[in-house]
Amino acid sequence: MEAAHPHEVVGVPEARHPLGRGERHGYALIGDVDALSDGAIKLGPGTLYGTIKRLLSEKLIEEAEERPDPELDDQRRRYYRLTASGAAAATAELDRLASLVRRGRAAFAPAPKRA
Repeated sequence: MEAAHPHEVVGVPEARHPLGRGERHGYALIGDVDALSDGAIKLGPGTLYGTIKRLLSEKLIEEAEERPDPELDDQRRRYYRLTASGAAAATAELDRLASLVRRGRAAFAPAPKRA
């Protein structure tokens, strides 16, 4: 199966970017997305876990085998981290978005005044 373009793979790119900081579990990702979007995106469990399933199948993330602190952690939690491909896809998506913002700002910039 040929991988889709990075921004086509994930309907919720905000769920992928907090993983750049390290391993995270699902509930933490929901909070990260809320904070990252200043509360504009309220990610529900169904959307999050559907996205996680897609990212796993595309090998953009993987489940971590070790737990941060097993004695202080809930055994049911699964932790995820970006793969090298996932990090590359996240970087490509950030570059694409930055380019889009630059072009948008240029399109809406005031026209130069004529003398």
